[in-house]
Amino acid sequence: MQEPLLGAEGRDYDTFPEKPPPSPGERTRVGVLQNRRVFLATFAAVLGNFSFGYALVYTSPVIPALEHSSDPNLSLTKTQASWFGSVFTLGAAAGGLSAMVLNDLLGRKLSIMFSAVPSAAGYALMAGAHGLWMLLLGRMLTGFAGGLTAACIPVYVSEIAPPSVRGALGATPQLMAVFGSLSLYALGLLLPWRWLAVAGEGPVLIMVLLLSCMPNSPRFLLSKGRDTEALQALAWLRGADADTHWEFEQIQDTVRRQSSHLSWAEARDPHMYRPIAIALLMRFLQQLTGITPILVYLQSIFDSTSVLLPPKDDAAIVGAVRLLSVLIAALTMDLAGRKVLLFVSGYAMGWGPITWLLMSEILPLRARGVASGLCVLASWLTAFALTKSFLLVTDAFGLQAPFFFFAAMCLASLAFTGCCVPETKGRSLEQIESFFRSGRRAFLH
Repeated sequence: MQEPLLGAEGRDYDTFPEKPPPSPGERTRVGVLQNRRVFLATFAAVLGNFSFGYALVYTSPVIPALEHSSDPNLSLTKTQASWFGSVFTLGAAAGGLSAMVLNDLLGRKLSIMFSAVPSAAGYALMAGAHGLWMLLLGRMLTGFAGGLTAACIPVYVSEIAPPSVRGALGATPQLMAVFGSLSLYALGLLLPWRWLAVAGEGPVLIMVLLLSCMPNSPRFLLSKGRDTEALQALAWLRGADADTHWEFEQIQDTVRRQSSHLSWAEARDPHMYRPIAIALLMRFLQQLTGITPILVYLQSIFDSTSVLLPPKDDAAIVGAVRLLSVLIAALTMDLAGRKVLLFVSGYAMGWGPITWLLMSEILPLRARGVASGLCVLASWLTAFALTKSFLLVTDAFGLQAPFFFFAAMCLASLAFTGCCVPETKGRSLEQIESFFRSGRRAFLH
């Protein structure tokens, strides 16, 4: 073969390429830029989880304050306090049910943004409450927003994140929810209960402003036939210098194969019902560990014990420990794997963040919107039953009774993890779906 002449002339001839191959440092810089854009979109979305965590534990400092309120219209009995604590979960169940429609109708991003409407209205009602009905309605509306975001945000994050960081980013919904809870506990040391509701409006507004600048999920756009927008969204998320064609074609092929509506006959196919059943049982068992009633009544629980510190301080310490645990989980999830953390860690490092991540990873694309809403619905109906009965059970049988039950459910969760939960570390969503379709266990090990 004739060697090129360095001095060859002509506009169509170029001895050296216009762009030399990137150096390792340049490749690293490009990779960081790609992940920065994914991180930004993820942060915008998980502000909804911050509001969710904040609203979930709003009752922890408020119930003790209202039980001793001098206003007869706001003073709570034990039964009223149990409704004030638990009605949030009924709203969350309704939000999960609505996500079954909105997730696929509006898309993940717009569904998250829509949650700002009931969230802002709920906080406003509680801030200006002059009767029990306003408190209950406000709690239900913020619960509805929380249930909607709980179903939509993990799906959105998993669909925009590359496999290399999906584990870490998959922990961010739980991380931000824990941070929201910690913020409520900390502010509860400083602010009266009405101003706690006012402060909850801020993150909701910031979420809407940031998300309005973020792209939709490429998978959702492809499922709606908006191929050009999907490619633009993927290119923005991965960076201008990234080669997105192979990933785009892979996603496009998966969406094309699953573009038709899911029939009942297909729903009975093992590759469809197995991942849905696993996700449902994980969300069910997650609630049976007792995390929701413990967080909702945390300050009241400390009030009934002989701890040395004031209950408000104890609640803030619990929030800080939970935040540290979720941070560790986020940093180690893609290294240690999902199943390892489910086995060896507590709730905040394992069953808290990982169940949300696995739900979004293993659900088949064709059923992802509906199935994620169904998982959230089942989860929060379970949480309602536990939260509504917790105060009544502790009054009748003592604090040890529900905690013995929660301990037994933790053991059942370990057994379920060992026999049913697959390892998804480092796999694309398409690879995970192929695993359930083919049944090749080695594929995910």
